[in-house]
Amino acid sequence: MRGAKVSKKRKVQEDVIYNSRLVAKLINNIMRDGKKTVAQSLVYDTFDILAKKSPSTSSTSVRPVRDSQGKQAQDKGSLQAGAGQESPLSLFEKAVQNVGPRTEIKARRVGGASYQIPIEVRGDRRTALALRWIIEAARAKSNKDFHTFPEKLAAEIVDASQNQGEAIRKRDNVHRMAEANKAFSHFRI
Repeated sequence: MRGAKVSKKRKVQEDVIYNSRLVAKLINNIMRDGKKTVAQSLVYDTFDILAKKSPSTSSTSVRPVRDSQGKQAQDKGSLQAGAGQESPLSLFEKAVQNVGPRTEIKARRVGGASYQIPIEVRGDRRTALALRWIIEAARAKSNKDFHTFPEKLAAEIVDASQNQGEAIRKRDNVHRMAEANKAFSHFRI
């Protein structure tokens, strides 16, 4: 399709509490049937659990609040982490950074044979895959161990930030497949 019009990629608006595009993307990925407020409450509950659970943070809430003019005011705790403290947002960003794959494989047909060719992953796709894998791993967790989805998601984010858990295992499998098929890397896509 030569000369086809390509639509511009839309920028996701920052979320209302943490002013982060990454959190907004997480909310959009968790959202089902267009119920964004439900997804927002799940994510913000997860961040509250992270703030309480994280051994390096204090027991005060770190969720920022908007005042009547829309300016950001702080609720008890501070959004920026002090010395030795790690905010839920930085913990989440670290988890996404750890889970994001560097290489992946794509199938390519050459002369009737299909080859798995390793390619580097672009930044946007790396983030999208990381978010998807974290959410899938959280949804797959046992209901016996964790009673609510925010508890499952918080546990997976903590695991991923420490290079453990199901999402990290998925990343390692993708890297292992890419490494095993490195011989076919000369078939560029």
